[in-house]
Amino acid sequence: MKMGKRGAVASLMILALAVPAAVIAQQPAAPAATKEKSVLTSEREKIGYAIGVDVASSFEPIASEVDVAALRRAVENAFAGGQPLLSQEEAQKTDQALRMAMMIRSGQQVPGMAPGSQPPAVDREKVGLMLGSYAVGPSLAPIRGDIDLDSVFQAIGTIFAKGTPLMDRQQAQATLQAFSTAKQAAAAGKNREEGNAFLAKNKTQPGVVTTASGLQYQVLRAGSGERPVATSRVRVNYEGKLLDGTVFDSSYQRGQPADFGLNQVIKGWTEGVSLMPVGSKYRFWVPSELAYGSNGTPGGPIGPDATLTFDVELLGVLQ
Repeated sequence: MKMGKRGAVASLMILALAVPAAVIAQQPAAPAATKEKSVLTSEREKIGYAIGVDVASSFEPIASEVDVAALRRAVENAFAGGQPLLSQEEAQKTDQALRMAMMIRSGQQVPGMAPGSQPPAVDREKVGLMLGSYAVGPSLAPIRGDIDLDSVFQAIGTIFAKGTPLMDRQQAQATLQAFSTAKQAAAAGKNREEGNAFLAKNKTQPGVVTTASGLQYQVLRAGSGERPVATSRVRVNYEGKLLDGTVFDSSYQRGQPADFGLNQVIKGWTEGVSLMPVGSKYRFWVPSELAYGSNGTPGGPIGPDATLTFDVELLGVLQ
């Protein structure tokens, strides 16, 4: 299996949940990696510490196998935009060795190994580099400006060492939820402002038509075929972009057209494609209320209240 950025961490988190508590207790604790703070004073420190609690809680069962200094080194490298400090091949080998070691220690039989076999050696530095390069670092890089990294690693070090953290898990989750809500609101406000400004300017451009709902479109190629209705099933080629030009979906890139019912898509598509004769190609600018609204698409790539651009080519009406 080719491991993506989060392949190893997903595997290890599943593995960690399966390791009995008795096995955890037999393992030495990992050392703390940062100077201790007794009070978290800034929002960046609080958010960082909450993230550290969340990360450490996920990996606590394998704490003795993680070199925290290597983990931090890999996270800092990811923040700087560097290439992973461990190759995917080495990360896969490290993942497999750790998986086998934890299974043997928990009394599980590993296929191909005789009962009573000694667990394979696990390179703690490589485990840290793997987690930092393919999981923790890439996940946190987009919000690196909002977090204090020392606080992240203070929490990890304290929990790995089985100390008393400055936040319990419930407090950490509440902190992260508040942070996520605030980030969502800020992104929504920015997207609304940019979308409204774009649409106000765009509607004055030659060839751009604005409908009563606020949908804007331009005919790129006229067609003369059948026109679908809002309940039709259609075949299209299309490409969707954010206002900054980022492509988030494209049937052209997939190499085949898409079929769907116009009553099963966003409102902007239902209205817009119903305007198109078969054989035509239109460009649509879809305001957020006719697209994905305040939720966007969870986890991205479409943010809350984002205005979108679609190029749509209507190939046929199927029914």
